[in-house]
Amino acid sequence: MAEKKQKPAAKAKAEPKPKAEAAPKAEPKAAAARPASPKVNVVSATGETVREIQLSPVVFAAKPGSHLVYEAVKHHRAGGRRGTHMTKNRALVSGSGKKPWRQKGTGRARVGETRNPLWRHGGTVFGPQPRDYSWAMPKKARAAALRAALSQRVSEGAVKVIEAFEVGEPKTKLLKALLGKIGVAGKATVVDHEPSEYLVLSGRNLEGVRVVASTHLTAYDVIDCKHLVVSQEALDKLEERLTPQVRGAGLGAAR
Repeated sequence: MAEKKQKPAAKAKAEPKPKAEAAPKAEPKAAAARPASPKVNVVSATGETVREIQLSPVVFAAKPGSHLVYEAVKHHRAGGRRGTHMTKNRALVSGSGKKPWRQKGTGRARVGETRNPLWRHGGTVFGPQPRDYSWAMPKKARAAALRAALSQRVSEGAVKVIEAFEVGEPKTKLLKALLGKIGVAGKATVVDHEPSEYLVLSGRNLEGVRVVASTHLTAYDVIDCKHLVVSQEALDKLEERLTPQVRGAGLGAAR
């Protein structure tokens, strides 16, 4: 009888490898620290310090955005261009439309009229024409650029807050004396919520001084000055206007 084949011996089970110790879980990252609220002194019309106030960190301690400010300044300057430049093409320049000589047989180059751009006193090819240089910039982008510009000037110490602009009559020397008492010399932007007629008339003849309403303040006005003088009322309105609204914040109250 044929011998039965013996079954191969079962392989010994490999001992389980010891599990590697689990790496300790990383501690959750700490929440980003909020920017500190900058502080400024409020002065009176005589230059005396009245009190110290804290500015909104959302508006006056925003993240720097140099490119956004650049875009806002370019947008402002482009909107101020007249765009009235113009050159005359061959249809507008003076001259005859008659063919100077026949097409063939003279030995000269062929030409159709004396207003040809290749000739002296001829028209200009692709010259500048009247155009509008302004372009649209999103409202939120303009607000973010203004926040970045204001934050930069606050960090530089260029922002001065005054209780109110006490200009009782339209005289340049009154505003000049007021700015001198609070230490403002040179190019300055004066910001009030609703500038009075006397304030506007007093500032328009001062070299380097620009009077602006808080609702019309732009990043260009903030950057293009040595001093930014803001009234207390205008400061409150700026913080109210430039504080971003949280999405859905008003839904709970409405319900």
